[in-house]
Amino acid sequence: METYIFERKMDNIKPCGGAIPLCMIDEFDIPAEKIDRKVRKMLMISPTGKEVPIGQTLKPDEYIGMTRREVLDGFLRDRAVEFGAKPINGLVTKIDLPKGNSPTEPYTLHYSNYNGKRQGTPETLECDIVIGGDGANSRVAKAIDAGEYNYAIAFQERIRINDEQMAFYEELAEMYVGHDVSPDFYGWVFPKYDHVGVGTGTVIDRPAIKQYQNAIRARCEGKIKGGSIIKVEAHPIPEHYRPKRVRNRAVLVGDAAGYVTKCSGEGIYFAAKSGRMAAEAIVMLTKGGTVLPTEREIEDTYLREYDAKYGPTYAVLDILQQVFYRSNPAREAFVEMCESEYVQKVTFDSYLYKKVQGNDPVSDIKLLVGTVSSLIKNNYMRKDIPKDEPIWNPIESKQRLPASK
Repeated sequence: METYIFERKMDNIKPCGGAIPLCMIDEFDIPAEKIDRKVRKMLMISPTGKEVPIGQTLKPDEYIGMTRREVLDGFLRDRAVEFGAKPINGLVTKIDLPKGNSPTEPYTLHYSNYNGKRQGTPETLECDIVIGGDGANSRVAKAIDAGEYNYAIAFQERIRINDEQMAFYEELAEMYVGHDVSPDFYGWVFPKYDHVGVGTGTVIDRPAIKQYQNAIRARCEGKIKGGSIIKVEAHPIPEHYRPKRVRNRAVLVGDAAGYVTKCSGEGIYFAAKSGRMAAEAIVMLTKGGTVLPTEREIEDTYLREYDAKYGPTYAVLDILQQVFYRSNPAREAFVEMCESEYVQKVTFDSYLYKKVQGNDPVSDIKLLVGTVSSLIKNNYMRKDIPKDEPIWNPIESKQRLPASK
């Protein structure tokens, strides 16, 4: 099967926290030199500034990999090319669909072929199957009328700090929760090769993203003081699946399909995994390149298997976000929960191996009781937790900021 990869920028730097789970490193054979840092400890920091260290349940060989997307993406793309994929330095601008969802008529891709040049040359390519791995603003999704989804805006600054400050983040990442840094997400400090990524995100208050970024930077100021900003990044992140992920012989994967988890905002592993699962299903269905698969066949293999495998993970993290990311008392309770070694083990195991963990009924019941007690205490008994007050005026923001697409 002839395979082509369209990439507008071969050295593209995608705005991203860059954390990947252990299972991705093993499953996709990511070399050690592509991992900037091995995070074995995390600090969860509450609205009142309470710091809870987590990570003591990790085994010596377990860690979260921290990467730069330009390094990781470049490696994956180069390996695909080594295996026979043909790279095209181009931007797909239009897709002509088969008439009447024809089972055999090809797709015609119209694209600008840059071939290392600034000005693109218009060209076309006919193909039997299209896999849209073209991100949150997917042109493939638009072409096949896959529907819209709500999205978050993630904002990150890469900040170079001195060696002593960098040593503090040697194997450590930080997560900050509070209405000041995000009304529905979290802020982070993630270590990279020679700098840290400091960022935040939000769905419900996108016009105020820069104010939230100022807040997360202020919260960690004591640890990054004197650092210099070397890059500013922003990117949309989907909040849920596209209404339609397969149309005829066009298939969506990764962010284009909406495969990002709530609560954690993770999408790298699910992008890689969905791409692989879609490709494996298509290869199987084409029977050695002798027949073309139908929409129903792709849905019954790729989509059904993906949803069965990862649907529970999306559901659980959606619930956690609804419960714990909506108010400062709830966020305070969430950080308190993280003091439990059982919570830490379940959380890390679920993240590292992408399986919903928790098979200890007694511990689960204790956790439920503790969670309810903590929510009640923080909502009704504590007076020191800051109120959830908006940090921007929506009327002023409409005048100050352009409408987001």
